[in-house]
This record gives sequence, structure tokens and C-alpha cells, in this order.
Amino acid sequence: DDEDIIGCFEIIATIASASAGRDGNYANELPISDLEPAVRAARRAGMYVLLDLQPGRTDFLTQAKRYRRLLRRPHVGLALDPEWKATPPRIPGRGSVGTVDAAEVNAVSEWLSTLVAEENLPEKLLVVHQFQPRMLTRRDMLVEPEGVAVVVHMDGFGTRAAKQDTYSKVKVAAPWDNGLKLFYDEDVDMYQPADVLAGVFEPMPVLITYQ
Repeated sequence: DDEDIIGCFEIIATIASASAGRDGNYANELPISDLEPAVRAARRAGMYVLLDLQPGRTDFLTQAKRYRRLLRRPHVGLALDPEWKATPPRIPGRGSVGTVDAAEVNAVSEWLSTLVAEENLPEKLLVVHQFQPRMLTRRDMLVEPEGVAVVVHMDGFGTRAAKQDTYSKVKVAAPWDNGLKLFYDEDVDMYQPADVLAGVFEPMPVLITYQ
């Protein structure tokens, strides 16, 4: 078809931790200076950048605002990873998978929408990772404000049958779009690009990532 394909580079900008750290939020936020070289290189290569947030015990909007300077750039968007969001007394990565409510995601999308309008930017991508229904509560309340494209990204791994089952449970309908992650090591008989482009996942994911 006539749709453009754009390369994308996802950077984990905030890394959830099993230790509280000096600020007590169980997350390590990389400084902008550490991210700048990759963001600039992606721009030169014509690639989009996703800043991935693992919030620990803080909230996604607080972390997103730390990277406003990078998000002012036309080729930089956000990815939210609820797996690594922990409500006390839970510790990230220990025990159950984390969860986020649609209201918190909406707060991020609305802040991004304002940023897009203020800076006269092109539409920004806001990706929400999900492989269990409980990771994103009240999902029917998600909003997609002007200037923001929301993608629910299925990042579960396993056999082909397991991938299909998980995708069927977390996929969304318009106006939101779907994404898919393929794992070189964890997937069994990993789907090849031709398989995905042939339509083995329905609806067709608009974002396909590899790890």
C-alpha cells in the first residue's frame, strides 16, 4: 500500500529499580545529557525516538515532564510501561506486574497535546505497553487529544499461539492503534516481518518493535 514506513528507536529513559534510591521513587531517571547523543543520531538517520518510562513508585506525568526539552523535538515521543509501576508496599519487578489507570495515561496525553500546540509540533506518538488486561485499568476511558496518537503495544512473549492469544486480549479498536513487540530470544519461532505484514495479527499493528 501507500503508507510510509518510519524507523523507530526506543530508549529506556527511566529505569525501575528494586532499591528506593536517594529520592525514594524506585526509579533511576537518566539525565538528558546521556540521551542527547542517541536522540541526535536518530534525527540524522531519519528515525523517530520513543522515550520509554518505567516509573517505579512515581507517576508517568512527573517523569514525562523531566524530558520536556527532548519532547519539544518533532521526532521524539513517549512510551509508558505499566509493568514497572509499583504501588506501595510493592517493589518494581518483585511479585505481580504493575498497573496504571486510564486517568493517569490521559493526564500524559493531554500534557503532550498542550506541548504540541504550544510548540507547533507534528503529531506525537504515545505508546502504552500492555500484555495483561490488568496493566491498564478502565481502558475504555482513554482519550486521544488533538496532536497525539495513542498506541496500545502488546509486548508479551512466548510461542506463536501465546502471542496470538495475548494480542487478542489486549488489542484495541479505532481511534486507538495497536503495536506489537517481537523478541529475538524469548519468542519461540519468532514471527518474521513478512508474517506480520501479511496480516497474521488483526488488526494490523502500526508499530512493530524488536527486542
